[in-house]
Amino acid sequence: MLSINATKGFEYGSGFDAVSKKGSEHNDSFINEDGKIRTKTNHSGGIQGGISNGMDIYFRVAFKPVATIMRDQETVDKSGKPVTIQGKGRHDPCVVPRAVPIVESMAALTLMDHLLRHKASAL
Repeated sequence: MLSINATKGFEYGSGFDAVSKKGSEHNDSFINEDGKIRTKTNHSGGIQGGISNGMDIYFRVAFKPVATIMRDQETVDKSGKPVTIQGKGRHDPCVVPRAVPIVESMAALTLMDHLLRHKASAL
């Protein structure tokens, strides 16, 4: 996900919120539910030690805001002198309207890549 343009953050499971928890609060204990082994909670977002644990995989991706704003901004010119610039028009792409299909596609491509890699190594 970090290879997607404008991505500034990525977390799976409880992500950065996990740092405020104790291990006993964050641990995903395995249970037997109607003959199916699963975790009682899914704080890990379905991934433990870089490997799927069989639970739903969930994650969040954060994108930066568009850089061109229609407001005066203080900056410096190439000689270092203070100047004021004003954005005119849209010259930078905004990923927000396309973020969901982009992230879904990247997730699907990544999962299929690993599936095919696993199949190839089994030959």
